[in-house]
Amino acid sequence: MKALVLAGSPSQAVLLGQLKERGIYTILADNNVNAVARPYADQFVKVDLLNVEAVKKVAEEEKVDFLITVCADQVLITVAKVSEMLGLPCYIDYETACAVSDKSHMKAIFHQYGIPSSKHMFMKTLDMQKVAEIQYPLVVKPADAYSSKGVRKATNEEELKQFFAEAANISRSGIVIVEEFVEGAEITVDYQIVDGKSYLLSASNTEKVDYKDRFLAFRTRYPAAIKPETLERIREIGQKIADAFGLKNTPMLVQLLTDDKRESVLEFCARNGGGAKYLLLKMASGFDPIKAVVDLTLGEKVEVGEIRSESKYITNEFLYGKLGHFDHLEGFEELKQEGILAEYWQFKHQGAEIFNAATSSDRIASITIQANSYEELVEKHNAAKARIRIINTEGEDMLRRDLLTDIKPLDLK
Repeated sequence: MKALVLAGSPSQAVLLGQLKERGIYTILADNNVNAVARPYADQFVKVDLLNVEAVKKVAEEEKVDFLITVCADQVLITVAKVSEMLGLPCYIDYETACAVSDKSHMKAIFHQYGIPSSKHMFMKTLDMQKVAEIQYPLVVKPADAYSSKGVRKATNEEELKQFFAEAANISRSGIVIVEEFVEGAEITVDYQIVDGKSYLLSASNTEKVDYKDRFLAFRTRYPAAIKPETLERIREIGQKIADAFGLKNTPMLVQLLTDDKRESVLEFCARNGGGAKYLLLKMASGFDPIKAVVDLTLGEKVEVGEIRSESKYITNEFLYGKLGHFDHLEGFEELKQEGILAEYWQFKHQGAEIFNAATSSDRIASITIQANSYEELVEKHNAAKARIRIINTEGEDMLRRDLLTDIKPLDLK
């Protein structure tokens, strides 16, 4: 068999490895010739992943048996569309892939089916009279972007106008969502939908940089610091979303806010979490989400089984850098060999230009730590923080250590 894998992130590297273990020939397609997953593929093709006709041409010329991607919602639309056009298998149809990737449509369905979410409105042109119906602070986001691009918090009219224009420029459809800011702990929840039933695999806290007007995650921690009754409500929310969107067999990632009294769903997508989330999810549940995507694509039955955690505490740390050009990582492999790091991931290629830490796409690398006690988690984190280095082309450490903050207890909100 031959597979066309779209997008070259570290998660796709795991996917490529699993496909090759099954004896499947792999072709990686990405617009970036330096994609980090490229060395794991049998063949590489440079192509615009959002250009359906260009991807279709590659699939036809290479006579692939299926297209596949993980952890990439906008690319998933291309996979679904080309698969539909060529009569190839895909775990999600094109119409559904579009529906779960368009935030404006998503919010409308939330409202229709009583799924808790913030007051919002979507528009192509900023209508201040309409905006007057909701209260500041307001969150502005493109309806169809990713990696937190264009997501800003406005506290006044001047900021709203500026951020709206930026979001409209990023949005491919030109549609912008304006919604009320909701206080609460941000929780990332992974589910697997099997024959329409939602299984909650893991819930973790997302910690963000204390920026005035941006939302930049620097850490994900499992388990989420929430009450049992909150977790049960979150379990029910997953089923409500699956029912509302007619999801039958798919991974699902939900981001929501909670104060342990009520929840507000920010958004969701029919995919696994990106970056290093794959490993955290597997450690936290015993379930391999990437294997599940391959199984679904190949028409095999997915069984969730017993949900179990390898460790009591798991954390992903997202590492950002100072302005400059990335060269290499130091200390990471040694820490992994010593058992201090469970895993690490490199997101940028050698020579990549590094900008200010503004969106999740600015991450240079990440580390995953697992521990059986809070004290062990803190000890491993401090050891890693002291020894890892991200080296620029000038030979200097460019790691933003101010964003690699100390591990502290998470209180129930």
